[in-house]
Amino acid sequence: MTLPLPGVGVFGTGLSAKAFIIMLRSAGFSIEALWGRTEDEAAELAERMQIPFFTNRIDELLLHQRVDLVCINSPPFLHSQIAVKTLGIGKNVLCERPAGLGYSDTARMINAARYYPSLMSLLGYNLRFLPTFQKMRRLISERFLGDILVFEVCVHCGIIFNENYSWSNDERMGGGMLAAFGSHFLDVLSFVSGQRATKVHGFLTTFQKKNSKINGFREITSDDFCTFQMKMDKNAYCTCVLNNNIPGKFCYEVLAIGTEGRLSAKDGFLYGRKTSDANNKEVLLDEDAIELPSEVDEFLPPEMKDQHPTPLLKGMLKFTEALRDSFCKFEDRRKWDHDILQSASTFEDALYVQTVLDSIRKSSKSCDWEQVPLYDSSNIS
Repeated sequence: MTLPLPGVGVFGTGLSAKAFIIMLRSAGFSIEALWGRTEDEAAELAERMQIPFFTNRIDELLLHQRVDLVCINSPPFLHSQIAVKTLGIGKNVLCERPAGLGYSDTARMINAARYYPSLMSLLGYNLRFLPTFQKMRRLISERFLGDILVFEVCVHCGIIFNENYSWSNDERMGGGMLAAFGSHFLDVLSFVSGQRATKVHGFLTTFQKKNSKINGFREITSDDFCTFQMKMDKNAYCTCVLNNNIPGKFCYEVLAIGTEGRLSAKDGFLYGRKTSDANNKEVLLDEDAIELPSEVDEFLPPEMKDQHPTPLLKGMLKFTEALRDSFCKFEDRRKWDHDILQSASTFEDALYVQTVLDSIRKSSKSCDWEQVPLYDSSNIS
């Protein structure tokens, strides 16, 4: 017997929120309520996506009787406020990255989650759920690489986050390549390697400060180019380049080199080579689905695919499927199976990513190496 899944309330009306609504519905969830910054925004999207209730008041959505799971896809400055309130009234919460605008926002979210440990409190770093990164993590734990020496991450794209001025164009509001994609790959590096950054050296800049609609007194301040280096806590080193000035398809590579071999996750394919291999050839070890399922793909408008690269959409789909499986065992719609979502990113993981992001930005301003604070999540104030 299939038990009913929890009703979902979604905060946000942007493309990320729309994509998540489509993914949740494909997994069998019912979207019961929608929040928008203005009532008109909420009403328009609710009508288009056939959501029965809409509001521009945070508390009205949180207290909706049919909402048991809250998904936060609002502007980042609201993430902490909504997450803390959601947990406080006893409902599960999923939050899109980033977890607020800085350490203090994320710390409040962790404190709230600590008081309600049975409730779901997860972050949307969904690259973790791609088969290639799951396999990379398993191979590294089995010492396929031996001792890890170097990670190299390269991301190339030409994404227009928003032609009209919004928070995504403002560095102070959480916009930019470092926050949008750097955060995902920082999380993946930690996930696959079990290592965390201790020192960073970074550089961020904005080459394209205007576009066809942002060309007056306002300028784009969010970074479209970022590079940084990291020293990890188990003596590995990492270098990363994020470049949003290359028109064409989103492409990425995560290369891990160790004393006994190398692994390369590149655009949905995982290749590996052992140093001892006399043929010196890379072998295909795993791959992600080539395309999104048709029942999902046909509902995604072209502009959504342009702003949300396929790897992120695939990871989101894998996550929503695991989310469904974690709830379907229980009659209580707020209970979930922690083991099924053991790969998911927690608020503690989000705190680590946030401290690294803050340190990279600090390094870019100081032009020097910066120490990454190592916070104990059990002793956060």
